[in-house]
Amino acid sequence: MQQHFYQIALTMVDGIGDTLGRRLIDAFGDAESVFKAKPSEVQRISGIGDTIAANLHSADVLKRAEKELEFIEKKQIRCYFISDPEYPNRLKREECKDSPLLIYMKGNANLRAERIVSIVGTRNMTDYGRELTERFVGELAKRFPDLLIVSGLAYGVDIHAHRCALSHKLPTVAVLAHGLDRIYPSVHRQTAVEMLEHGGVLTDFPSATTPDKPNFIKRNRIIAGISDATVIIESANKGGALITADIAGSYSRDVFAFPGRTTDVRSQGCNRIIKQNRAGLITCADDFISAMMWTIEQAPPPAQKKLVFTDDETGKIMKVFSEKSEVSINELSAETCISIALLTELLFNLEMEGVIEARAGNTYRLA
Repeated sequence: MQQHFYQIALTMVDGIGDTLGRRLIDAFGDAESVFKAKPSEVQRISGIGDTIAANLHSADVLKRAEKELEFIEKKQIRCYFISDPEYPNRLKREECKDSPLLIYMKGNANLRAERIVSIVGTRNMTDYGRELTERFVGELAKRFPDLLIVSGLAYGVDIHAHRCALSHKLPTVAVLAHGLDRIYPSVHRQTAVEMLEHGGVLTDFPSATTPDKPNFIKRNRIIAGISDATVIIESANKGGALITADIAGSYSRDVFAFPGRTTDVRSQGCNRIIKQNRAGLITCADDFISAMMWTIEQAPPPAQKKLVFTDDETGKIMKVFSEKSEVSINELSAETCISIALLTELLFNLEMEGVIEARAGNTYRLA
């Protein structure tokens, strides 16, 4: 836990954000070494001046980190530092230069799942958007039962995407704009609780952080970066979903949007980014799967039952079939010296087991 203590503390130093924090980790190897380095050594790092170097040795920083560590231990919250192997691999990519140093996670979701899709949109969802979300998530669930759905637990498209995922038994994760000591909006608490059993909630904000407006914009970078693609269900000309789409594009992630009628205010944003080639047009899950070039894994065919024939009569029959593609019952009787009466019974049993099939004119062949 000492390692987590210094990792948490680094995120609480005034003046050290995600980018500068990564620079310090690259230079010193780990968070503890950053705090134990001499001020003169720290100031050699570009962007570190006297003030930030002094902040690193603030007693208040360590006190806050200790309090946060106690909180996550009590609430069974896991934290993933950017150098940890469990940290979301997509957020580690070079294009995500502002990915969070530390993520707090509660739940059981695999943040390094093979396929992850972010679904976002307007808070004022229409019936059209509701139907699109239900159909899209349902179709994806049939094809990829381990797909992880990510959204932001907000009103409208976000919460509906989470609930659709849960109804189809898909894991789903909400990225929050505040600490894990609360759920906002509070009316979505029950859904968040259900997600802990089949997904989870995560944030890069420590406890006691309130859901202020700038935090929602900041959290959108995680929604955009943690997934393979971002899908916009409905959006007006302005909104957080379009901000997420822009961030996803800057991260070299795929962005898709469902179009709407030109007169629908809630679809104006989607129509615009499609027109500007900032998002691919999709109308169903098949469009999305095709664009992502995802291969739908087919279940292996059932293994053929290996038949073992122990009686002499059946063995004689199968020997004839191994030599001839098709044979009549009279030929079988002549070659095996088995009476027609017994042969009829044995052939019926083989037919019921799916070994042979009857043909016209009292002839048989291997199935």
